[in-house]
Amino acid sequence: MRFEWDEIKNQINIRRHGIDFRDAIDVFEHPVLTAIDQREDYGEDRWIALGWMAAIVGVVVYVERSSDVIRIISARKATKREVKRYKHSVWN
Repeated sequence: MRFEWDEIKNQINIRRHGIDFRDAIDVFEHPVLTAIDQREDYGEDRWIALGWMAAIVGVVVYVERSSDVIRIISARKATKREVKRYKHSVWN
């Protein structure tokens, strides 16, 4: 699997959320919960992944560009509610 992102967007994400996209790719190497992001019509299927990354539970929004390329859109630390949901789903 290959990962790509816009480096300017990555720098903005680091300032805003303290998460580098290079660390966010860890979420795909552990058990992960995924769902389609239906908050609005983006013109493409965006996915939300909830999982373990860089010693925290985090949320990564991404697009599958092809069967082997994932483009990361954003990444942030999970909320307490999201952490609880992740732990309940994955560890039970």
